[in-house]
Amino acid sequence: MKRVAALLLVVLLLALVLPGCADNGETGGTETTESEDTIIIGSALCQTGIQAPLDEPALRGAQLAVDELNANGGILGKQVELVAMDGKSDPVTVGNVAKQLIDEGAAAIIAPSDFDFGGPASQAAQDAGIVGLSPCASSPLYGSAALGDKQFTMSMWNTTMGAVTAEYAYNELGYRSVYVITDDFIDYTKSLSRYFIVAFEELGGEVIFEDTYTQGQADVSAQLARIKALDEAPDFIYVSSYMPDLALIIRTLRESGVTVPVMGGDSYDDPALFESLGAEYGSDIYFDTHSFMSDEGSPNYSDWAASYEEKFGEEPDALWIIPGYDAVMVLAQAMEEAGTTDGAEVAKAMEEMTFDLMTGKLDWSDAASGHEPNKAAALVELVEGAPKFLGWKTPENLPEP
Repeated sequence: MKRVAALLLVVLLLALVLPGCADNGETGGTETTESEDTIIIGSALCQTGIQAPLDEPALRGAQLAVDELNANGGILGKQVELVAMDGKSDPVTVGNVAKQLIDEGAAAIIAPSDFDFGGPASQAAQDAGIVGLSPCASSPLYGSAALGDKQFTMSMWNTTMGAVTAEYAYNELGYRSVYVITDDFIDYTKSLSRYFIVAFEELGGEVIFEDTYTQGQADVSAQLARIKALDEAPDFIYVSSYMPDLALIIRTLRESGVTVPVMGGDSYDDPALFESLGAEYGSDIYFDTHSFMSDEGSPNYSDWAASYEEKFGEEPDALWIIPGYDAVMVLAQAMEEAGTTDGAEVAKAMEEMTFDLMTGKLDWSDAASGHEPNKAAALVELVEGAPKFLGWKTPENLPEP
């Protein structure tokens, strides 16, 4: 309860931000209105706009999972229909889309992979008494304390993500000082930096300075000048940002002669970043993420990738496909375990089960403890623009959310 207490303070603020947040209570379960032979899963993922590089691949993964389920009898003996509407990378649109999907009989909602964009979809699901599940939202706000007792994220929280890189830097690479650049545009980047800093300082590391940047600014000259003005270079730079500006920040550092290692979170797991940095700038970069696209990271990856290629006519091109696939499989397994699509019963099954997924093993705490995900992070090094799997990591100490 101590870990959740701080999160409860945000609920009143969320009422000002998320559509329909006035009722965030423990609503009862709702039997959905799907037809007698079909279960509808609604997707409010963003297919266009700034959130699309994460959400559109997740939608493809969800589509693949639905095909596999239907080929093997569906859920509870019923065929599954994935109904997708574009959240358009706009929180208000996401919330409205989720409500429309619910009106059309969705038994559960797949929400965008970010708290700012996904929160409105999960709030709509909570208000309707059904489960909302985000493939990759990593903010500790994404859980039952802020969104309600039927809301979950597949991702490890930023507490885990920040602590894994902090412990790897300090304990395994021997780094003792860091310069932090935080993109202040969304909660994801701000909270990731916050938990990284807490973890690194608790280990004994020194944060020389926490700088800020705003997505879309397209100018890193001020941050670069402050780094170059330091009397002594930091052991590494922690950049909490996301594409497209993440590539701009790292390239600017490298082109200006700043060669110290760079670290960050799952937003680095983007083929567009690898391509932008290339062999020239794409080394000495470390990040943690949700899985790794090989049999080394996921033992069944080759078979899964073959199924994907058969459906889409190309090899999987982004890690974000896999959490979308896993999200549907979690919903299917929980509904089977519950024996119903009732929201309260499905949420209860999700709290009690351990899921063995493409993204590794996952379980959640109960609603009273925030639906905190218990999940390891995949640690990756970028070498000449190519990702290299370093292994699954679980932090020894987690910062308080």
